[in-house]
Amino acid sequence: MSNKSNFFSSFATAVAELSGRPFTFVAALMLVLLWAISGPYFDYSETWQLVINTTTTIITFLMVFVLQNSQNRDGKALQAKLDELILTSQAANKFVGIEKLDEGELREMSKTLAEKAESVEEKAEEKSAAEASG
Repeated sequence: MSNKSNFFSSFATAVAELSGRPFTFVAALMLVLLWAISGPYFDYSETWQLVINTTTTIITFLMVFVLQNSQNRDGKALQAKLDELILTSQAANKFVGIEKLDEGELREMSKTLAEKAESVEEKAEEKSAAEASG
């Protein structure tokens, strides 16, 4: 990975970490309150309104990219961990890479798994009822 890519990943991780802290929320809330309190001083002008609109729009726009980068990396790391667990367990290896299937294929696989889980649950209930009565 290039230095620019490493830098952006590190930056995105740091921003995601900071943006999720209570202090960051309180700081943002205080800035909005300060802006609202300053309204009478600026006579609630269009410029006064434009300041908050522009500021929040720019921050939101940039945060989308930063947080998406962080979420993408987290998702890929989680997928790699799950693939490793599947490959080193008795689970069916057909589940490795299913995140690349299209929506219909995923829905069908999910339906099949739900049916299997229901069947296993019924068998477990039957077994526990048989053990309780026997």
